[in-house]
Amino acid sequence: MPRRKRASAEQPIGVGLTAKQMKRRKPLSSDYLVDIDPLSDNQKRLFESYQEGKHIVAYGCAGTGKTFITLYNALRDVLSETTPYERIYLVRSLVATREIGFLPGSHEDKADIYQIPYKNMVKYMFQMPTDADFEMLYGNLKQQDTIKFWSTSFIRGTTIDQAIVLVDESQNLNFHELDSIITRVGEDAKIMFCGDASQTDLQKTNEKNGILDFMKIIEQMPEDFAMIEFDVNDIVRSGLVREYLVRKMAMGF
Repeated sequence: MPRRKRASAEQPIGVGLTAKQMKRRKPLSSDYLVDIDPLSDNQKRLFESYQEGKHIVAYGCAGTGKTFITLYNALRDVLSETTPYERIYLVRSLVATREIGFLPGSHEDKADIYQIPYKNMVKYMFQMPTDADFEMLYGNLKQQDTIKFWSTSFIRGTTIDQAIVLVDESQNLNFHELDSIITRVGEDAKIMFCGDASQTDLQKTNEKNGILDFMKIIEQMPEDFAMIEFDVNDIVRSGLVREYLVRKMAMGF
């Protein structure tokens, strides 16, 4: 995972609010974000491509921090006063069968179980003194719609403006879903895709090939997209997990 630097801000939440912060229901300063440095060449390339204003496709080996660093860059921009971005839409297929309607509760209730890893990532990005302080901060992020979770089933028919779209586990989306998502991007919006085509949960061949066909189109858009492939040299998890991932890939699983 990228290296963190301790934040220097001491200002309480809600003090010295700017116009952008006041527009939100429960304003939050970006001063609580820690500085995170890339740990590999491809992580560095992703940081640089993002700063150049490129849309991103980050694909390849698991354990390389693809989702973490894209989410960090997105959150940093959304909380910044110098960008037009108001929120992050985190999009993924919630279940392999996409039958979210059969799960109990509202859309948010159904998505809750899938939000846990992202909440853990966000916790690592902030310097908060206690778990209770972080829970309050994370609650603010969600209540002010800084982070919104969506499944592919609920994104159709919308236009996404002034936002950053992070499509995670994109290998589990078929071509129609990927096509539907990218055509939702509106004014002052950025989109990023993270995934590993070798780890798809899809069963049908035509669906599994969807991400590959989608990437062929993106390859023809170098002015708009940076495509960054992560490999075993980018694995940042240590010890047992890293060794397992390396052996797994070496054996072709």
